Amino acid sequence: MNKMAMRVFVILALCWAKSANAARHSLTYITTASSGVTSFPEYVEVGLVDGVVIYRYDSNNRKAEPRQDWMSQLSSADPEYLEFNTWRCKTNQKRAKDKVNYLTERFNHTGGVHIVQWIYGCEWDDDETVKVRGHYQLAYDGEDFLSLDLETQTWVAAKQLAGNLKDPWNNDQEITEYNDFYMNRYCPKWGKKLLDQGKSSLLRTELPSVSLLQRTPSSPIVCHATGFYPPRAKLFWTKDGEELHQGVTNGEVLPNPDGTYQMRAQLKLPDPSEDWERFTCVFHLDGVEEALLTNLDKEAILTNRKPDQTIPIAVSVTALVLLVAAAAVIGVVMRRRAGKSAETDSNSSEEVLNPLNRLTKATAHGIRPSESVDLLHEAPA
Repeated sequence: MNKMAMRVFVILALCWAKSANAARHSLTYITTASSGVTSFPEYVEVGLVDGVVIYRYDSNNRKAEPRQDWMSQLSSADPEYLEFNTWRCKTNQKRAKDKVNYLTERFNHTGGVHIVQWIYGCEWDDDETVKVRGHYQLAYDGEDFLSLDLETQTWVAAKQLAGNLKDPWNNDQEITEYNDFYMNRYCPKWGKKLLDQGKSSLLRTELPSVSLLQRTPSSPIVCHATGFYPPRAKLFWTKDGEELHQGVTNGEVLPNPDGTYQMRAQLKLPDPSEDWERFTCVFHLDGVEEALLTNLDKEAILTNRKPDQTIPIAVSVTALVLLVAAAAVIGVVMRRRAGKSAETDSNSSEEVLNPLNRLTKATAHGIRPSESVDLLHEAPA
């Protein structure tokens, strides 16, 4: 398969995948309630839209604080929304404290550090062809405890100790009806409003810079994409236009400090002597039809391998010595022909040799004529 056919194959495959899977969005809340931790607020809550933190609340400040510019603008334009959000967080804080007290008493955990965490929210797609998916998970002291099965509207215990808690919740009709209302109607409604409010930021697309990295000649080759947004992306290797799985290790999507993301795909060539042009790194960003293709090229790989500088430096120093020596001899001959004294000749030769002396002293102090630069210290984890 030639390069043009391979490019068309990859693009058509990605376009089909895009049309078959609409972009999904999410509204998520993450809360942490603790007891016995003196250096951390008793209650912390953050809200996220599409994985981006939009506000933060803790029991010390007791105020929902916007974390994005567009959220600050929303709060300024509609102060009642910020007040409502703060009230809701304070209500959740009280409920969280009740949960901590209930669980510590239930399991006879008096004193010490105990933490209750839960994450809940919903997901929906752009064309609304897929049913809204909600989720609610509860953890106690760092371990899964309870989760809500929305299909059956029942709580499922992850540990035997949680069985005593799930039964009363499953038998409470009001809790069941509220969960159904919140997950399927209230959560996606507010999520779509927030997404529309922050669409200039949340719905933007930023393509990455893609680099090929390799630490040593025997190391795997890493295709590294960084600076992209949104985090819904795919990075993979192909051979002759077909996606590779053997010898490929895919990394997770990781955040960058500037709000963009990075990821990598690692390729271990079974035969380094194989035709490298048959391999291509493909990056596909959700919302962008055309993929970024990076052909495997030895000359394009960034590496921290240092070239052998012994020969060039030796040649340079040798040439310098010969040049200075020749200049000294010519100077002596010319001065003798001019009838100058041997003493003057000696002083002139010493003066001409001074650059070589300075070079020798500099080398003795650890200063080299040239240094190679590390292009790659280590591929991102």
